[in-house]
Formats: sequence, C-alpha cells, structure tokens
Amino acid sequence: MKKVLVTGAGGYIGSVLVRLLLERGYGVLAVDRFHFGIDKLPAEGNGLNLEKEDIRKVDKDSFRDVYAVIDLAALSNDPLGELHPEKTWSINHRGRVRVASLAKDCGVERYIFPSSTSAYGFQEQEVDETSKINPLTVYAKANAKAEGEILAIADKDFCATVIRQATVYGLSPRMRFDLAINSMVRGFFKNGKIPILRDGKQWRPFVHVRDTSKAMLMLLEENEGNINGEIFNVGSNGQNYRIFDLAGRVAEVIGVPFEYEWYGAPDFRSYRVNFDKISERTGFRPDYDVGAGAKEIWQALREGRADPDDPQTITIEWYKKLESEGVEI
Repeated sequence: MKKVLVTGAGGYIGSVLVRLLLERGYGVLAVDRFHFGIDKLPAEGNGLNLEKEDIRKVDKDSFRDVYAVIDLAALSNDPLGELHPEKTWSINHRGRVRVASLAKDCGVERYIFPSSTSAYGFQEQEVDETSKINPLTVYAKANAKAEGEILAIADKDFCATVIRQATVYGLSPRMRFDLAINSMVRGFFKNGKIPILRDGKQWRPFVHVRDTSKAMLMLLEENEGNINGEIFNVGSNGQNYRIFDLAGRVAEVIGVPFEYEWYGAPDFRSYRVNFDKISERTGFRPDYDVGAGAKEIWQALREGRADPDDPQTITIEWYKKLESEGVEI
C-alpha cells in the first residue's frame, strides 16, 4: 500500500483525514506532538503508525518509503498567531517549508500544503486563485509566505499543491469550538444566544471538515499535470456567508430563537471566494452544507457526544494551559 505522511495528524482536520486515508487503503504515518492527546486517532496497526515529533525536528528517516505528505501541522488560528508570532512563523512557515524540502530530497512524489483563504484578508470583490492576496494577520502571513516557497520547489519529480481552505466546520474527534459555525452552535446550546463580532457584514467562505479532507484525498489521486505547482481554493460558492446571516441560518436549522449580542471592534477581514477551479479540475463537490454541519454538532451536544466545556476545544486556552504547565509550544 502507498504510505502517506500526515503532519498535525492528531488535530481537528488531521484526525478526520487519517481515518479517511485508512478507509481508502493508504498506509499512514501520523506525525504530531499530540498536545491534544494521542487518543484522537485510532490505535496503531492496520496501516497506521504514530510518531510523536515536532516538524521542526523531524528527520529524513521519517520519509522513508513515503509516497505523499499532507502537511497540516500549524498553530491553527489568528488569536494563537497573535499570541505567539515568532512560534507561528517558525512552525507555519519555516517548519512546513522544511518538511516540503525534506520530502523532495527523500524522493517523496507528492506534497499537499493545506493553507487558508485567510490569505485574501480584505477584498471588495469576489476573489479566486489568480487574485492578489492581502494577508492581515500573523497566521495568514506565515501561511502565505510558505505557499510561495513551497510552490517554488515543485518540479516534474515533486508534485507540490497548495490548498486554501475555507473556514472549516463540523464534528471531529479533536473537536474545536473556536471556529465560527461550531462556536455559534455551542453558544446557542449553552447560553441560548451568541456573541457576534461587529458589524456582522464581513464575508467568509465555509467548508465541512470531511469535505476538505475529501478534497485532499482527491488531489492525492488526481493527474499530476492538473495540480502540480497549483493553488486551489477548497470550499463551494454556495457557502460564502456574511457572518450575521450565517448566525441566523445556524439558529434556523437547529430550531432556536436567533438571540445574539455584539462584541469587539469591527472585523476588517472580509472575503468572498470563488471555488470553480477545484471543481473544474478535479470534479470536487462538497457533501455537506452549513445546515447539515450545524445540525450534526447540535445533535452531538444534545446526546453528550460532544462536550461544550472540554477545555481542549478552545485552542488558544488549551495552549495557555499547556504553557503554564511548562510545555514548550
């Protein structure tokens, strides 16, 4: 079987992606520091091997007999990036460029870099992969810098592809409630209303965690000529929402009154994204929409399958706790 090395494998997306890869018949080497626990992944065996390591330290031995790398390891959102800017640059930019370079040197055939549509920052018009980016935060800037350096080493023997993921939502073994849709559902469940960052007019695109994982699987198996050295936005045109409208939609589908309160200064990040390219090149279509994602989270909360008070589900707070205990981030 072909072996795929997944960094950040124990994270929100990684713990979903690893399961899909195994179901598809791939062997998986799951590389992670496992700050959120090793239990977010299946037990080793049946094609899965676990390696507790930092991508800034992993060596060439890890790439032996690896067909492809999917490089998810990152400090994973804007608040964490602003809290730890240098560590964000060291992991999200330099760490992942390092992994890509090692992969190429070791004869790995394919490399996928999951970046973010946050690279677009603020845009008046709808954007696509040819649009000028405008990253506004440390997280977005580090990802954008890595994109360029990784694509620069793509060649006929090393198929490197960047995906800019829409804001992800949905259930995961390593659940996050600090992502927009997930957070809204949790807020309605716990408090009967949600906070909305002023002024709610900002645009964001969204994609389910299983759909972005499916897109990565499709790229692993796509003809190299269609994807090598390319950037793909991952999401769907119908899941671009203004934040205020999104909150109303979430309330509607889970069947609760739309109660909210404003907080904070206006968010200057706003972007509507076109997703035609990945659809046309690979045939990718999402299986989930915002309504389905919100309802599955609501149901999991009601049934006790998701814990709204689990401290690990708010990434920045969990990292603060780890640091207070002497864990190096």
